[in-house]
Amino acid sequence: MASNGAADQAIAPVVTAYELTLQPNVTPEQKNGALQYLEQFQKSDAAWNIIFEMLKHDAISGPIQMFAATSLKGKMIHDLDQLPRNALPALRDSLFELLLKYRDGPRPVRTQLTVSLAHLAIQMTEWKDVLPVVIAKFSGKGDGATTVFLEFLKVLAEELTEGRKIHLSEDELIERSSELLTGNAEQILQILNGYASSSSSAAKDSSFISCIQSWTREIPLDRIIASPVMKTIITALDSPEAFDPAVDCLIAIIRETRDVDDTLENIKALSPIVMSLRPKLSQAAAEEDMDTFKGMARLFAETGENWVVLIAREPAAFQPLVESILEVSTRDWEKEAIGYTFRFWEDLKLWLVMDKYVHARQLYEPILSQLIDNMIKHLQYPTPEDVNELDLFEGDREAEERFRNYRHDMGHVLKDSCDVLGPEKCLAKSYELIKNWVGKYGSQVSGDFIPHWQELEAPIFAMRALGQVIPPTENVMLPQLIPILVGIPNQEKIRYQAVMTLGRYTEWTAQHPETLEDQLKFIMDAFAHPSKEVVRGATHSFQYFCADCADLLKPHFLQIKQFYIGVIDSLGDNAQQDVTEGMASILAKQPLESLYDNMKMCCDPIVQKIIQMARAATDDKSKIDIADKLQLLTIFIQKVSPYIPANQPHPAVKYCEELVPVLSALVEGFIDSSPILERVCRCWRYMILSYRMSSAPLLAVLPQKLVAGFKATRQGCFLWASDSIVREFSEHAEDADPSILSAIVPFYESLAEIFLTAMTEVTGENLPDLIEDFFRLTMDVVLHHPRSAFKSTIFDPVLLAAIHALNLLKIEVLMADLHFLRDFISYGTDNPPFSTYGDSGTPPNSPETQATVKALLSKHGKQLTERVLAGMLYTFPGDCIPDASGVFLDMMRVLPQETGAWFSGTLDQMPAGAIRQQERDRLSHGIQEKLDTNDHVKIRILLQDFTTSYRRRNVAPREGLGILEPSRFVYKGA
Repeated sequence: MASNGAADQAIAPVVTAYELTLQPNVTPEQKNGALQYLEQFQKSDAAWNIIFEMLKHDAISGPIQMFAATSLKGKMIHDLDQLPRNALPALRDSLFELLLKYRDGPRPVRTQLTVSLAHLAIQMTEWKDVLPVVIAKFSGKGDGATTVFLEFLKVLAEELTEGRKIHLSEDELIERSSELLTGNAEQILQILNGYASSSSSAAKDSSFISCIQSWTREIPLDRIIASPVMKTIITALDSPEAFDPAVDCLIAIIRETRDVDDTLENIKALSPIVMSLRPKLSQAAAEEDMDTFKGMARLFAETGENWVVLIAREPAAFQPLVESILEVSTRDWEKEAIGYTFRFWEDLKLWLVMDKYVHARQLYEPILSQLIDNMIKHLQYPTPEDVNELDLFEGDREAEERFRNYRHDMGHVLKDSCDVLGPEKCLAKSYELIKNWVGKYGSQVSGDFIPHWQELEAPIFAMRALGQVIPPTENVMLPQLIPILVGIPNQEKIRYQAVMTLGRYTEWTAQHPETLEDQLKFIMDAFAHPSKEVVRGATHSFQYFCADCADLLKPHFLQIKQFYIGVIDSLGDNAQQDVTEGMASILAKQPLESLYDNMKMCCDPIVQKIIQMARAATDDKSKIDIADKLQLLTIFIQKVSPYIPANQPHPAVKYCEELVPVLSALVEGFIDSSPILERVCRCWRYMILSYRMSSAPLLAVLPQKLVAGFKATRQGCFLWASDSIVREFSEHAEDADPSILSAIVPFYESLAEIFLTAMTEVTGENLPDLIEDFFRLTMDVVLHHPRSAFKSTIFDPVLLAAIHALNLLKIEVLMADLHFLRDFISYGTDNPPFSTYGDSGTPPNSPETQATVKALLSKHGKQLTERVLAGMLYTFPGDCIPDASGVFLDMMRVLPQETGAWFSGTLDQMPAGAIRQQERDRLSHGIQEKLDTNDHVKIRILLQDFTTSYRRRNVAPREGLGILEPSRFVYKGA
């Protein structure tokens, strides 16, 4: 770098640090140190002069130029208040000099500088003649300067209209937008028209077209349509350089007409312009120009979406537009543009199904009928040149995945068409195609040879896709189609689609029992198919078949149970769960008097298999296999839950009592296996959730097992299972047993003691899931047992643990912790987070409860304020900020003056220079003012705006927080 005295000395450390980050042979410590230096540099006051010196320097490299330009943009957006207002004109002039220096590139640097100028123009409210000054600076200085001017206009409109954060008050922003956009719209149109008329390259200038697009919201649309600018946009469609911006610009103009009743005249003017472009669609298809084809497809589809109301109201006038969108699906040879049209067909369906648009429905019926034909044709798998080639996509897995996704999207289009045309006409399409295939190729089927199987598989897939919208009462086409499906050739993909299709029509089968036996046999036979995909499809269909036809299958329980026991061990894990759900659906329909015995018949073989596997389990895989088997028991418990009056023993609970010792033995035997422990706890949890008050007999031993398991393992799953007891046996539940209720809080205290000890012995960073589960449990204890919970002394250390848990960085933990804190603190008010119906007796937060919360908050509120504010400013993920500000809001409702003092004191303890005095005073005074008027909502807005602004300007430091740095949690006993 050439020597330049003092400027070089100022630049050199920044350049050195940046170059260090690019070198591959430096240590991570060196690179991190350089990055931290650069981040602090970008925030500093001194950066203003150094950045300008870097950009003025002729010898620095392109990457460093880009770093400097990007840093300047950040300073202009976030740190403009570092400069006195009387320095802004000089700043503006220096920025003009840089833009002229970089007017011919590099383009990324130029763009960053243009954004900087736009933000200066927005925030420098005393600058009233923005447009004349900018025009004067760049007029007559070459094409590069013209490009800078056009980019400035584009960015200025975008920054003001697209919701980007600008450091102006709402009133100031409204006034500035009026000055810069509305006040200049007419002059901008004149400038754009002049350029369009005078420049022979305007239609090839992408920056010009993009500039027009940015101003479409501000310039009256009728003026644009009638101006030379519109002709230039259309001409730009013939330019490869400007084609994409021209399409985007036209779409932006079309979107401004979405309120069709208010823009009808503009639509009438635009419609012939858009339709005049239809030949480009067919031309692009003929030339196999996919980029142009996709652009035109997007234009027509977006036009249809925005004018769909008029398309329904005036079908004859807009039929050519709908036909153009249909043409996309007809001509799309690569299936790359058809996706743009899917949204339109869905929107059109929503209007055509209304009775008032029956005329439009009749007129568009041939179009939708052709659309179905197109979709089914696109559904076909590709046909390889070599008939013996098994890989249909010739190794292109990305193309295969894209095809699969498109198939399901096209299935949605079929459903939309069916909603308009009706089930019979749509199913008839599949029926005719299947029938034609049978007549044309059926006689050629021989063994594994099935000619043109793609033409058979596609209509079956279409039938499967339509299953969701075909009513169970359809009695015309399905009685003809179902018998064909159960007799189709045994080709892998055809068999898979047929099996899956039957699973989509199980509700129909439930009303047509005459077809049940053949379908069930076809599905059960598929379990023996050599293709794993076919077997997987069979398990899905078996699940739905048993669920929807359970009443019909109830008499066949023993036979299906035998089938279930015979196949279950041969299936994969997910398939086992699907089949088990089907079996459980039939079991749930059995008479109550035989339910216990039948449940033993289904579950005992699984239990015996688990015991057998447990004896031989030594490695992780075998333990995971046990966990998967345990899930099958949980499925039976979830599904088999018939209603039993509260005063009668539940047969399923009787069986669960037999399971508890077996599950407890697994916990003791596999204390180090998280998968087994989690599945055992899941099973226990659903014993409570499924049978609710009827599960009371289980509480004789289950709480002790949960406490013992948690103490031995410190696994959060035991807290998750315990939570079901806390929720189901709530103080607010009717007919709750007082002896059970009185044991809930002591049960929780036992768990809390173990948790607090664990959090003392191990840092919270190593216990994130446990902490999350504990505070979710604690939140439910507070919500469901407030009268007894707040009498416990355990909440003092629990609240302290919650404060310390705010140091963690995992969002799930923070959300659970913040939610608990909000609920806990709200019990210090008259409006806790709880609602009851009717007279519930003692209010959930009695005066004693409120006093307890206020006492604990008074004790720990200062520390809580410090941690929450530090998290909001530095460490919390963005999604946590609303709840964190909610904690402050709740604190101010409970202890308003104390919280205000804690907040001001915390701001005083922030590192020097972290918050400017003016900013601090504005925030503190704003909060105090809102406290005086009890305007708590505005306090929350103030906090969130301050946090957002601060975080955008500052790098979140991990060290140097002084008194706000987290300390280690220590529990010494309640």
